[in-house]
Amino acid sequence: MRKTSVVFPAALALVLPFVLWGAVAPDSLGSAADAAREFVVDRFGWFYLLTATGLLIGVVVLAFSRFGRVRLGGDDEQPEYSTLAWFSMLFSAGMGIGLVFWGVAEPVAHFTSPATAEAGSSAAARDALQYSFFHWGLHPWAIYSVLALALAYGRFRRGWKATISGALRPVLGDRADGPVGSVIDTLAVVATVFGVATSLGLGAAQVNGGLATVFDGVEISSAAQLTVIAVVTVLFLISALTGISRGIKWLSLVNITLAVAIFTFVLVTASTGKLIGAFTTTLGSYVSELPTLSLQAGAFDETRNEFINGWTVFYWAWWISWSPFVATFIARISRGRTVREFVIGVLGVPTLVSGLWFSVFGAAGILAEQGGAGLSGQSTESQLFGLFDTLPLGLLASLAAMLLIVTFFITSADSATFVLGSLSTKEGADPARAVTVAWGLVISASAAVLLVSGGLEGLQTASIVAAFPFAVVLLLTLVALVKGLRSEPTGPGTFTPPRRPDRERVGAG
Repeated sequence: MRKTSVVFPAALALVLPFVLWGAVAPDSLGSAADAAREFVVDRFGWFYLLTATGLLIGVVVLAFSRFGRVRLGGDDEQPEYSTLAWFSMLFSAGMGIGLVFWGVAEPVAHFTSPATAEAGSSAAARDALQYSFFHWGLHPWAIYSVLALALAYGRFRRGWKATISGALRPVLGDRADGPVGSVIDTLAVVATVFGVATSLGLGAAQVNGGLATVFDGVEISSAAQLTVIAVVTVLFLISALTGISRGIKWLSLVNITLAVAIFTFVLVTASTGKLIGAFTTTLGSYVSELPTLSLQAGAFDETRNEFINGWTVFYWAWWISWSPFVATFIARISRGRTVREFVIGVLGVPTLVSGLWFSVFGAAGILAEQGGAGLSGQSTESQLFGLFDTLPLGLLASLAAMLLIVTFFITSADSATFVLGSLSTKEGADPARAVTVAWGLVISASAAVLLVSGGLEGLQTASIVAAFPFAVVLLLTLVALVKGLRSEPTGPGTFTPPRRPDRERVGAG
């Protein structure tokens, strides 16, 4: 019998009162959340910036140090999944809904309300793509990489328990198995609930936006978004209960295939030459200005400060709150890879893919805005579909995009509920189905409450506040990873990897 740990009731005790508060008094929750967000961003926005940048520097140094040759498993062990399947699964888990939601909306927002340039200018267009590339580039994947690498190293190389506290064993020692470890795992679960709920809320809002664009009579409303959440919740719970999720590897490949098809459609039907030029130009400016972008807080520029707090700080907090879920998932599919291979793969390829995505969708959106499409006047969740309206076969593209969002929704929620169950089960073991279902319902309820109480801003607030304590855990994880690698056994015959289980679920699969 797979028993839950103390983390399960502790995390529920923190999350459920919040859900009940939002259900009974959504306006009160919205006001309190706004106050909390203002306090955290105003006082500690710099902390998020330094944390993300520090994690990026740390993981890159590790990859190209002598530790880069260390394998996540036995010295002669080979990767369990092909490179294509590995990339597909980690990308679907890490970015899915967010890329589809923000691919057009974020660059258009930066173009019309830039940090410093004149709105609507060529400089604003350049900065819009550069900041989008920055927000979805190396920093978020570095946040995921540090924790995922620590989990994979601890579990597959050293045989430590498969929880966040287990990865911190080099720092915590035996306290990883006691109350301190339980507190850390509880923080991870709470952060994950609100991080994933944010993404599911965004997905529900965008499906609503697509339905409103495609079908007459459908309005963008809380009722419609709650209906979307309810329907998709049923779908991913059926997946979890019937075992359909055992094919998550194949569903992830389907997601990537559909995303590539939509990407190619926009690339071919919009101004192809300008979109490709946007990518090369943005890539160059991103690389050359990365240090400045990473540490720029706008201390003496109120406009830039508001921009950074509203966008960069939100994103870094969102990635931090997602990191327990995504890192656990990535760790489980990365056995057999070296530290260097892991870091290069997890940092490099998704960063380039994200850059291509924003260069094509973002540049197409900016060109459409310049051409009078009026995307900036539409709701955030509808701007992708507004772009499709300007292209041939736009209706077909809109239907495909909604299908993509729903499949991303299912894979993300299904995997997240499994990971939450694992984090709240003793030794990080595969959870009982009842525990997985319970977390699925909690995530959906949290997403619904956030949408009703604060809309998009409420979703952002939840990520920022929930991520704050876990940012400290991530920094400790980097320290623990370095200590663990430095104590790596050396010499022939000195290392015996932990026994590999005959069967091991991947995510919700």
